[in-house]
Amino acid sequence: MSKPTITRDEKAWELAIKGEIAPEKIAEHRTHVIAHLKKDAQLPGFRPGKAPEDAVVKAVGEERIMHETIEHAIQHDLPEILAGESVNIIASPKVIVESAPKSFPATEPIIFTARAPLAPEVKLPDYKAIAKKHTESKTEVTVTDDEHQQTMTHLKRERARITKVELGATPQEAAEQAQKMEEKDLPALDDEFVKTLGYESLEKFTESVKANIKTEKEMRETEKRRAAMLDELIEKSKISYPTLLLDYELDDMEARLKQDLDHMKVTFERYLTETKKTEEDLRNEWKPAADKRAKMRLILSHIAIAEKIDADTERVEREVKNAIQHYPQTNEANLRAHITHALRNEAVITFLEQQ
Repeated sequence: MSKPTITRDEKAWELAIKGEIAPEKIAEHRTHVIAHLKKDAQLPGFRPGKAPEDAVVKAVGEERIMHETIEHAIQHDLPEILAGESVNIIASPKVIVESAPKSFPATEPIIFTARAPLAPEVKLPDYKAIAKKHTESKTEVTVTDDEHQQTMTHLKRERARITKVELGATPQEAAEQAQKMEEKDLPALDDEFVKTLGYESLEKFTESVKANIKTEKEMRETEKRRAAMLDELIEKSKISYPTLLLDYELDDMEARLKQDLDHMKVTFERYLTETKKTEEDLRNEWKPAADKRAKMRLILSHIAIAEKIDADTERVEREVKNAIQHYPQTNEANLRAHITHALRNEAVITFLEQQ
């Protein structure tokens, strides 16, 4: 085999290889292939494995033998090429045969190209300092009188809508009529009404409404602060990863969309037709989000390793058990891996928010 040409595709984060296997080497690989075929051959008039080579070649066919010879040659030589590069490959290389002899004896070489995805490279910033900065930016959440009044008005309109439905209006008519009513005409939220909701008095109901508003605002504030922290981690990390990880995220996004459409009894093809887009259009639109997701997975994974953070095993078991009850056809091993990964990421984010 002549010396291969090897380059590093920094953008795709792959090793690009162009190799050539000389005709004399092809003959050696052909011998191995025929020996393997001969061992398993069961031809009339011969005991298993005892048929002569020419009978095996005639029975199998030269085309198949040459095809298997090319595969054997590349599968044998490519690992040697990769081993000489001292790189960490995370998946089987994708191989394309550029040219090869059609028959034996070979008078021309096998020329092939291969692309091998490299292991991601992640250089993290001072993630504890970044997390601490965002944690310290936390502000006290309060509920204004106006926010409380707007919520109470919304609940009054909801009571009016329910009353109109009970009186015979269609849900749509009831919603439209309740929305058009003036404040003064809306039904009161009195003790009698709130008791039907399980509250002992209007005062207790009002306290609960304010507490719920505050909780919701705190959740939005936490999500906003968390998003800002994670965005800064992505921005300040130096990450290189192979395109197959991006494809994984795109595949996952497409699968989730198809699942949502399936619940709505809409086919993916119909969705594409109605949105006037192709599958390729969608995946191109999703690439920025998929890139962000891939980088976030890598960042959280590296922090988990650095800080020795794992998912809580008892919680994993509870979540797996619950998920299997709802989705009994799901592969348990895949389900467990998914839940473990998600809970570990959650534990990492909790760790960061405690800085």
